[in-house]
Amino acid sequence: MAVSKAKKIEQVEKLGAELKNVSNMIVGSYNKLTVAQDYELRKSVRTTGAKYRVVKNTLAERASKGTKVEGALKGLSGVTSIAYTTGDPVALAKALSRYAKDNPEFTFKAGVVEGRVISIKDIESLATMPSKEEIYSKLLFLVNAPAQRLVTAMNAVGRVEKKKFKEA
Repeated sequence: MAVSKAKKIEQVEKLGAELKNVSNMIVGSYNKLTVAQDYELRKSVRTTGAKYRVVKNTLAERASKGTKVEGALKGLSGVTSIAYTTGDPVALAKALSRYAKDNPEFTFKAGVVEGRVISIKDIESLATMPSKEEIYSKLLFLVNAPAQRLVTAMNAVGRVEKKKFKEA
């Protein structure tokens, strides 16, 4: 069924409004994806706090004009889907890479991280990075380690003094 011009304009405006706040996106393509597989893909993307849409190439290109993700949506061909988030791009890349590994019908076309267009190899390397929570926990451990060592050394001095006092 053909979509009227008014409906297309409405779709472009709605998508454009959503893409204005987005700085992280992964553009993908799929062939012969079943309804169940599509549902699983949407479910995995939703768990990361991201949104997933299947878009028409020309409408996506028009909607992205003036946004940070404009570079990734230029000159697309074939079936196109976009997953985008304002949150953690690593979590999104991990979810999509995990899905793509299980379903070879889904492939990557391009990506955008913090407004910068990245390649397919960059998406795969992004998926292997630790999440923000993991990085924060490692950083806190490194910040806490010197203080922990100092307390351990101070307690050791007290134990030695106590042991000498008991022996005397």
